[in-house]
Amino acid sequence: MAKKKSGGKKKKLEVIHLVCEETGDYNYTLRRKSGGEKLKLKKYSPRLRKHTIHNEKKK
Repeated sequence: MAKKKSGGKKKKLEVIHLVCEETGDYNYTLRRKSGGEKLKLKKYSPRLRKHTIHNEKKK
């Protein structure tokens, strides 16, 4: 059987860190395709024991 060749290049995944706005802790890491707008999510902060806003930051 012949194998199909993919014509386009795949986008590389980059590592993204989610940083708590209030404490500055790096609580979460994600892998996603490069490009697009920055993430701003409400996630749980273990130090404060409540949900806070986390911003995307590249390391």
